[in-house]
Amino acid sequence: MSTKVEQFVVHRILLTNDGKLNFLPRGSVFEVNDQIANLASQLHSTYNQKPGKGVGGFAEENQEFKDLFQNLISEQLDFHEFSLQAGKRLLNTIVEEGMVETGFVIFSQYEYLATKYLLIAMLDTKEHVEVNQYLEINQSQHLDLSKMQIAVRIDLTSFEIQPEKNRYISFLKGRMGRKVADFFMQFIGCEELVDIKQQNKQLVQQVDEYLAVEQLDPDEKHQRRDALADYYKQKVDLGENIQIAELDDVLPKGSDNEHAFSRFVAEREIPLEQEFQPDRSMLTAMKKFSGAGGGVSFSFDRKLLGKRVMVDLQSDKITLQGIPPNLKDQLLKAITQDDNE
Repeated sequence: MSTKVEQFVVHRILLTNDGKLNFLPRGSVFEVNDQIANLASQLHSTYNQKPGKGVGGFAEENQEFKDLFQNLISEQLDFHEFSLQAGKRLLNTIVEEGMVETGFVIFSQYEYLATKYLLIAMLDTKEHVEVNQYLEINQSQHLDLSKMQIAVRIDLTSFEIQPEKNRYISFLKGRMGRKVADFFMQFIGCEELVDIKQQNKQLVQQVDEYLAVEQLDPDEKHQRRDALADYYKQKVDLGENIQIAELDDVLPKGSDNEHAFSRFVAEREIPLEQEFQPDRSMLTAMKKFSGAGGGVSFSFDRKLLGKRVMVDLQSDKITLQGIPPNLKDQLLKAITQDDNE
């Protein structure tokens, strides 16, 4: 599905020879052509598929970026000037936080599925080697979208319609054991209000609890989980939010209430947000049990529990019937070698 790009520009933050960070601006926004539209679409898709996001709104105590943003929305600043001032603020924030972050800073304003967004991301490049028709080898630098780790996206439509909910800013979280998002949140002036990963985990847990209450047989439970996984995948691929109300059509309805799941969620001690971004990693959690520790890693499809996989929690034992052929072959070779020694 196409992305309608309104504005797009790239600047750069780099380290100079004397070890200082410098902001290198581009002189103007790009003319929107097929290449730029394709890049903006890839950025949107890459951002959607990244797990571990936070959601919130502008914090009261940090208004500098918000003022710039509102000047952009009210057209007191054009997009290029906004990106220049915001880019310089980002540089100052990195220096103030004592960090050394470099890369290309992308500002993309676009519309996707009737929702308008402003995406700001820092990306590095990777070397690309190609062989042309004359069998000559050329090397070039490409933006490394797959390594996107520092990015924030403002839902302009939500900010305009429901600013009081403070759910219009989302951002990527975490890298190498620390919150890379910290300096970017400081730059934006964002207050995190919703942990998206936790919301997704909580939803999967509450679905399990709900299916247990409904007393479905194992096959019916698996069918419902598969339906939920299909719904999740569709939302991830489209870049849309999970809607709790929509799950009433995915999960079984109780005998006394046609909107049983939404009611069940609302009555929990810690209720879910009515709308939040899907986490792709939950697709595996819906279909598999997995765990690792003490040198052992184990994973199996949920539908095998009680069939090929027997669990006795009291004795802390798991019995597997039907060893996978490749594992069985490895074990047979190992046992044979031990017997020959």
